[in-house]
Amino acid sequence: MDEQLRHYKAKLEYEIDPSDLNEALGRGDKILLVDTRSPEAYRRSHIPGAMNLPHRTMGAATTAHLDKRALIVTYCDGIRCNGSTKGALNMLQLGFRVKELIGGLDCWRYDGYPIEGLETTEPAGSCGCS
Repeated sequence: MDEQLRHYKAKLEYEIDPSDLNEALGRGDKILLVDTRSPEAYRRSHIPGAMNLPHRTMGAATTAHLDKRALIVTYCDGIRCNGSTKGALNMLQLGFRVKELIGGLDCWRYDGYPIEGLETTEPAGSCGCS
């Protein structure tokens, strides 16, 4: 039971769902949303206020301007993609506090939260992380 308890506590430390993220943003918590997909996918649709930083480009130089006191929340298209996991790992290795958005943009959209970009109502179709 202790192992299972550690597992679920860790999950809550490492992941955030759309509802909790929306609440935290509404409270004004210091959060930097990082869309880990390609610039093309970001232009199609993204969470308002998110910055585009593809997981493949993350490094000391591309993240030097970011506030290390902020919580970084990474996301990609959704559960069929691991770009947000790759991004979370990269950001953690660069010294940031990180959580991954459960279900990514798909679940954010499904729960009725706002989307910005050229395609705000329909999912993109294929993962934008490649």
